[in-house]
Amino acid sequence: MPTPTEKLKLGWIGTGRMGYEMAARLAKGGCDIAVWNRTRAKAEPLTQYGAKVASELKELASRDIVFCMVSAWDDVKEVIGKLLSGGAKPRMVVECSSISLEGSAELREILNAKKVEYLAAPVSGNAKVIKAGKLTFVVSGPKSAYDAAQPYLDMMGTGSSYVGDGELSRIAKICHNVMLGVVIQCLSEITILAQKAGMPRHAFLDFLNKSVMGSMFTRYKTPALVNLDFKVTFTPHLLRKDLDLGLDAGREFEVPMPLASATRDLLQTLIGHGMSDEDFAKLIVLQAQASGIELKPENVPVGDGLTS
Repeated sequence: MPTPTEKLKLGWIGTGRMGYEMAARLAKGGCDIAVWNRTRAKAEPLTQYGAKVASELKELASRDIVFCMVSAWDDVKEVIGKLLSGGAKPRMVVECSSISLEGSAELREILNAKKVEYLAAPVSGNAKVIKAGKLTFVVSGPKSAYDAAQPYLDMMGTGSSYVGDGELSRIAKICHNVMLGVVIQCLSEITILAQKAGMPRHAFLDFLNKSVMGSMFTRYKTPALVNLDFKVTFTPHLLRKDLDLGLDAGREFEVPMPLASATRDLLQTLIGHGMSDEDFAKLIVLQAQASGIELKPENVPVGDGLTS
């Protein structure tokens, strides 16, 4: 198994909010990495950590492992097509975006036809989680490919989980994000209930976070719920997409998902009310309106569980 110091040549496609921080961790770790982004200026700052910036996607085709972190399946298909448009091809592609089972399977067919190994490796976390070193991956594909890529995946966070062959990691990520939606809605409901009964939100959440029900997620979202800072970590539109993927999977595998369905409708209501330009935690505002409460920031310093 290679180690990060053995200097496999890495390529990176996509330096948005997530991709930039992930590539930065590899570059800071001493990896030989070349990056490409549709808007080159967004990739340029990575040169301060030793990364190279490619002018064309096909320049990355000579790399050993190419990571991809873009927005949606159409983008993935486009960039992988351009990556393979020249004569060279990488040994492996590790695709980290949130795409459907069908898209992931189609990508696997495209890469298999070119004899390029493929790992589906969606992530749990956001840019701030990455900076805190707490990103995690769930990975599926050939075990030998995972063994080769694991050291680099693990450099980007707290570790990776191998769940088997094919597209199983996509199912795992869909399940994860369905839980994300259901939990934030539940958290909004109980926080508003506590407030309407007379408790400050920060006091209730302090108790919850110290209890057996507290988690990294409840702690991370506490500043948004207390002080109403809805700077985007994940948009309502993206969460709606993932809930739709979850409901589609539920139909495919004949699994009833009543909580996911109800949460999806509430998220649609949030979007319909024009509250889609900020973080999905704004569901608490919708819950407050439904409860006859006008929310105000409590302006209390609270931790997010990520930083000391």
